[in-house]
Amino acid sequence: MATVQELKRRIRSVRNTRKITRAMELVAAAKLRRAEQRIVSMRPYAETMAELISGVGRASSSVRLPLLDQRDEVGAVAIVPLTGDRGLAGAFNAQIMRRAFALERSLQAEGKGVRWVAVGKKGRSTLTFRRRELAGEYAGFTDHPGYEDAQAVSHRIGELFTTGEVDRVVLVYNTYISALTQRVTERDVLPISRDVLETDAEERADDALRGDFIFEPEPEEILARLLPVYLETQVYRALLESTASEQGARMTAMRNASKNAGELIDTLTLRMNRARQAEITQEILEVVAGAEALV
Repeated sequence: MATVQELKRRIRSVRNTRKITRAMELVAAAKLRRAEQRIVSMRPYAETMAELISGVGRASSSVRLPLLDQRDEVGAVAIVPLTGDRGLAGAFNAQIMRRAFALERSLQAEGKGVRWVAVGKKGRSTLTFRRRELAGEYAGFTDHPGYEDAQAVSHRIGELFTTGEVDRVVLVYNTYISALTQRVTERDVLPISRDVLETDAEERADDALRGDFIFEPEPEEILARLLPVYLETQVYRALLESTASEQGARMTAMRNASKNAGELIDTLTLRMNRARQAEITQEILEVVAGAEALV
């Protein structure tokens, strides 16, 4: 049975740990609020970019661009898991890699090759440990991704696609639902779907009312410049979603850790009081026994 001093040391240690987890919870909450604000700020830009591309796409009868190339046979697929640079976020990183490896097994069962582009230190270390060859690796920015980080990732996956090394690119990341809920998402980003060049009947009617436009340079040339930016926008949006999800998961994990630490402190305190009572009882019995011996 543990002594009173040993239990005191354990209680002191758990209390110190609870201070750390509470501080980490507060930091994660502050980062989560900033991440949510960045997602909200990103939406108007993403929507305007989609409208611009669809507007230019309608002006072109036939568009043949590398990023739109829908290949008849898919020989290789690039999987891009968006993980964090740090742990202590519950199952955040594990569930991304679990889904990515499940996708890999599914593709290999269909006879397709798989290339990996790692984003985040946790994903990179997991892939390296499992001896996967990396076609690209990016880390050090997942807590606060910038647009230039999305550009770097987009440039690499665009290069793999346009050179024919892969015929499809899939992002695997956590979509932010709330601080308590994150949903693992698989999203094809290459080839870019031709749906982005199309609109519904109501929008076409509105365009007819606005009149015809003369494009300079030609619509195909404008699209050739816009599509890489559109890809960067999609990757950037996924990075922001992943960041918000990571902070939400970390905040929840640290809150649960603080709660568990409190329960452990209560249990240890009860055991310490019982141990102290047992020691006092034992001392009283020894005094009584000594007194009887002197009689």
